[in-house]
Amino acid sequence: MRVLITGANGQLAKCIKEAGVFHAQIFFTFVSKDQLDISDEAKVKDFLNINSFDYCINTAAYTNVEKAESESEQAFAINTEGARYLAEGCEKHDITLLHISTDYVFDGKKSSSYKEIDETAPLNVYGATKLFGEQNVSIFCQKHFIIRTSWLYSQHGNNFYTSMRSHFEKGTVLKITTEQIGTPTNANDLAQVLLRIINSDSKNYGIYHFSNEGEATWYDFASAILAYGPQIPQANLANTNHYPTFAKRPARSVLDTKKIKETFGIVIPQWNERLKGFIVNENTQP
Repeated sequence: MRVLITGANGQLAKCIKEAGVFHAQIFFTFVSKDQLDISDEAKVKDFLNINSFDYCINTAAYTNVEKAESESEQAFAINTEGARYLAEGCEKHDITLLHISTDYVFDGKKSSSYKEIDETAPLNVYGATKLFGEQNVSIFCQKHFIIRTSWLYSQHGNNFYTSMRSHFEKGTVLKITTEQIGTPTNANDLAQVLLRIINSDSKNYGIYHFSNEGEATWYDFASAILAYGPQIPQANLANTNHYPTFAKRPARSVLDTKKIKETFGIVIPQWNERLKGFIVNENTQP
């Protein structure tokens, strides 16, 4: 199988690349924005015209939630229009598209976990551009899987986990919010699930939710990183119930993962146990 991965410099693409070494039957092509800017319609058309793929995993995205409020045009170009160009190209060349989306398509007012069929109502520009991107994928590409996920972290790049580790080591005074509830999700787990979908040759197209199990506040997440990591005497962590941000965020955006578990026969670990194992492994690497 020939699989195209967009957004090669992002943490999820890097996790897919590492997981891919155990899938010899898949030939991967990883492209960064410099190699394929999905917001450029002509470049997407040309690239797909001269290359042949069975699957495309679109991890390319504008993900800065705060800056999206003032850079809406750029966020829209990548998250919405870019998704459309890829979807149209995949439809033309009979490529199955796996598109990554977000829990931020919801407003966070639901007291229980969000199912795939629940009404969407994004609170910020980032969430809106991702929702419009989902709609474009659904409209323009028949063979698609839209995977909504939440609070991704990994050993790669700049994410909440790597940021917290850096701050702890520097002794930075941190106040972390308890206002938002979601699920920290290991990007390596998502990478494995994406490859499982491809290997299954499933025709059960549509929207799926994937995250690790359970729920937490950002303060819970930070506290767990500190608790499971090596002892850092100078770490200074406190919680706050008010942390002003420019972009509004859903208060509770926990995802229901029943559909993806039943469809693809996967078992998903609890977020805190997964984090603990991840940190232990990180700290034992040579």
